[in-house]
Amino acid sequence: MRVRLSPAALRALLMLPGLAGWAGTAQAAELDGATLGPLWGLPFAGMLLSIALAPLLAPGFWHHHQGKVAGFWALLFLLPFAALHGSGAVGGVLAHTLLAEYLPFVILLGTLFTVAGGIYVRGNLHGSPGLNTALLATGAALASVMGTTGASMLMIHPLIRANDNRRHTVHVIVFFIFIVSNAGGSLTPLGDPPLFLGFLKGVDFFWTVRHLLPETLFMVGSLLGIFYLIDRHWYAKEGVLPRDPTPDDHRLGLEGRINLVLLAGVVGLVLMSGTWKPGIAFVLAGTEVGLPQLLRDAGLILLALLSLKLTPAAVRAGNQFSWGPMLEVAKLFIGIFLTMVPVLAMLKAGEAGAFAAVTRAVTGPDGAPLPWAYFWFSGGLSSFLDNAPTYLVFFNLAGGDPEALMHVLAPTLAAISAGSVFMGANSYIGNAPNFMVKAIAEQRGIRMPSFFGYMAWSGAVLLPLFALVTLIWFR
Repeated sequence: MRVRLSPAALRALLMLPGLAGWAGTAQAAELDGATLGPLWGLPFAGMLLSIALAPLLAPGFWHHHQGKVAGFWALLFLLPFAALHGSGAVGGVLAHTLLAEYLPFVILLGTLFTVAGGIYVRGNLHGSPGLNTALLATGAALASVMGTTGASMLMIHPLIRANDNRRHTVHVIVFFIFIVSNAGGSLTPLGDPPLFLGFLKGVDFFWTVRHLLPETLFMVGSLLGIFYLIDRHWYAKEGVLPRDPTPDDHRLGLEGRINLVLLAGVVGLVLMSGTWKPGIAFVLAGTEVGLPQLLRDAGLILLALLSLKLTPAAVRAGNQFSWGPMLEVAKLFIGIFLTMVPVLAMLKAGEAGAFAAVTRAVTGPDGAPLPWAYFWFSGGLSSFLDNAPTYLVFFNLAGGDPEALMHVLAPTLAAISAGSVFMGANSYIGNAPNFMVKAIAEQRGIRMPSFFGYMAWSGAVLLPLFALVTLIWFR
C-alpha cells in the first residue's frame, strides 16, 4: 500500500532544514545515466580532490569552511542540472538523496556514535604489541555483529587511551581502519551496508559467512600478523613515555553499560527494517519511504536520546566525547552523496552509459562474468564511491538474480561482496567509519596521514593481500 500525502500534510512533514520548498514539485529521482556525459562526474572529482588536497594546501581554510566547499561542489552539479531539466527534476534528486540515502545514513551513524561514545572502559590498558593485536582482533569479531561503524566507535576510544603513552601510534589507527572499520564486517549482512543490501535483495543471511569465511580469515589474520610485526618494531625501538597520561588508579571495568542494551536495540532496528515487509510506504516529495524505514529511523533517534539521557556525563568525559567528528562527517558526506548521483547513474546504465568500458571489462568473451574483474572493479569503485550502491550496480550487472548468484554464480557474488567490503579500506572515504575514526584520532592529538598518505599505507599493505586473494579465490 502506498500513501500519497495531501499537499498540506506534505508541507508540514517537509518543514525540515534543507527540505522546505520541494513539496509538490519533485519528480521521480531516478536518473537515466545513458543521457549523461562524463562531464557530470566533475563535481564528484572536485569533491574528492578537495578532501585530498585542501587539508594539505590550505589547512586553516579547510578546517573552517569544509562544509561550504562540500556545498559548492554539490551546487555545481545541482544548478546546471536544474537549468537543463527543471526545478522539479533537481528537487526529485535532492529529495531522494536526502530522504532515502543521506538522512538514514546520518541517523544510523549518529546513533552509533552517540551510543558507543557512552561506553567507557575504566582503568588503564597498556598498549603493548600483544594487547593492541588483541584489541584489533576483538574489534574485527564485533564488526560482523554490530557493524563496522558500531565496532569502530566502541573500540577506538580504549585503543587510543591504551596507546597514549607511546610516541609512534599512527600505524595503530591505520590498521584499526583496515581491520575493524572494513575487513571485519564481511561475514554477515549486519557487518557492512553492501551485504545488508544483498540480504534485502534475497541473499541468504548466512550465505556470506559460508562463502567469505576463508577470505575474511586470510585478510584479518594477515593484517593482524603484519600489524604485530610493525607494532613490535616501534615498541622495541621507542618504548613508552616516562609518564603515562592515563593513571593506573582504577581497576579495569566498563561504565555506561546501559549503552550495550541500546546497541542491541540498534542492531534489532536495522534488522527489522530489512526483514519486515508490511507493504506500506509514504510518498514524500516524489520519494517512496517505507514504513519500516520510518520506524527504524525514529527508533534510532529515540535510542540516541536515551543514551544522552541515561549516560552519566563523567562517562562521556572519560571518552573525551564531542560532536566534532560527527559534524565533520555529516558536512562532507552530503557533498559526496549528491555529487556521486550522476556517477552512479552512468555506471548503472551499463553498456549505454559513459562508463560502458566497465561493463565490458567484467565479462569474458563467452559472456560469463569474470570473478577477478568483479572483485577489483567493485572494490576499486567502492574505494571512492559509497560501497552500498556500488555493490548494487555490480550485483545487477551480474544478472541480479539472487538464486543464481548464490549458487551457479557464487564465485561472482563472493567477489562483489569481498571487493565492496575489503576495498572500502583503500581510502578515507571508502567507508563511513574510516573518516570518523580519522577525525576522532586527530581530535585526540594523533597526527594522521593525509588523504594520499593514507593511500600510500593502503597501497603498500592491502594491495598485495588483494592480489593474493585474487590468485587464491577469484581467478
